[in-house]
Amino acid sequence: MSAPGNTRSRRIVGILAVTQILAWGSLYYAFSVLSPHMGRALGIDAQGAMAPFSWALLLGGLVAAPAGRLFDRIGGRRLMACGSLLAACGLLMLARVDSIGMYWLAWSVLGIAMALTMYEAAFATINRALAESPRRAITTLTLFGGFASTIFWPLTLALDARLGWRSTWLVYAALQLFVCAPLHALLPSHTAASAGPVAASTGMALSEVLRGSVFWKLAAAFAAQSLVSSALTVGLIRLMHDAGHPLSTVVMLAALFGPMQVAGRIAEMAIGRRVRSQTIGSVTFAALPLALGLLFVFIDQLAAVAAFCIVFGLSNGVLTILRGTLPQELFGRAHYGAIAGALVSPALVARAAGPLAVAALMAETGSPRAVLALLAAVAALSFACYLMAIWRARAGAPAAEGTADVLRKS
Repeated sequence: MSAPGNTRSRRIVGILAVTQILAWGSLYYAFSVLSPHMGRALGIDAQGAMAPFSWALLLGGLVAAPAGRLFDRIGGRRLMACGSLLAACGLLMLARVDSIGMYWLAWSVLGIAMALTMYEAAFATINRALAESPRRAITTLTLFGGFASTIFWPLTLALDARLGWRSTWLVYAALQLFVCAPLHALLPSHTAASAGPVAASTGMALSEVLRGSVFWKLAAAFAAQSLVSSALTVGLIRLMHDAGHPLSTVVMLAALFGPMQVAGRIAEMAIGRRVRSQTIGSVTFAALPLALGLLFVFIDQLAAVAAFCIVFGLSNGVLTILRGTLPQELFGRAHYGAIAGALVSPALVARAAGPLAVAALMAETGSPRAVLALLAAVAALSFACYLMAIWRARAGAPAAEGTADVLRKS
């Protein structure tokens, strides 16, 4: 890559690294810490507090596909800046919420903001803005994004103790308004389409991709994995606390999730050029059901909780990269935003179901082990779907012409 290309890539990744940490931290991770206080203030139970958050994730999934088409057309500068402004409005509404209706409305605004500011939006922005292969830029971005939970879980806990939950949301609204929105406005306005011949690389159209079984098997794999990941991200602290472990210790162990995501992404970057991506994916998808099974057996042991947080972070970190790079490898770059948006939509819908499912199961059974057993089964299904997708791709599925060649070279 030339020096100007390096400068352009560093600028884009630098901006998005900051905004991804702030977006994930304030719109996603903070909720698990603040939701109990909000539920008490509004007079609703855990399920009632969780439902609007799940709705926001669902809405984000529904918006992802049309948003992806917009990213293909105009790039990320305006869309991501608007997303940050929407996020600021939604967080301000949460800080002032005084009714159930306003609570649902705030999360509706935030659901749209998520679709315009989180990883899928950032990946589409990188794909559109960089003429050369965006894989390294995506991987580098996810290295930084992995610190969001590590920063924001303890930060939210500290701000809540010092300022209260309403003022904590105000602080996060200010970050979106005065940091993220201006930074997104600094993203390059011109796109790879005007920057060089690589941007004109051919790729399959969305309609062509949707006719193939590879897409749907891969979508099912990511959807099942996303359900498990969101359920654990939001519910792990409560599950382990209900299993008898001290809350402060569980929060400390859960904070391993972020650094382990980063470690997984560094490992992927180090071996990605020597090991085929489908092999990395196979190992990664297999790790989560195995780790959940071990946690189910040894749930009373803090060492098992720590080991699970490590494996969960490692696998989630690599899967985030695969979610950004596999659509390019399998289907090409020309219509990346539309295809990636369609591919991730079921995953985002499933992500919405995860936290609500954990809350419902805990309310019904009161058993962390029952929740872990169900999540392990879903994770195993995710692994099976991934293996079927890769097998079909390597066999040369008709609607994924050229996929096998791409995979063999990766």
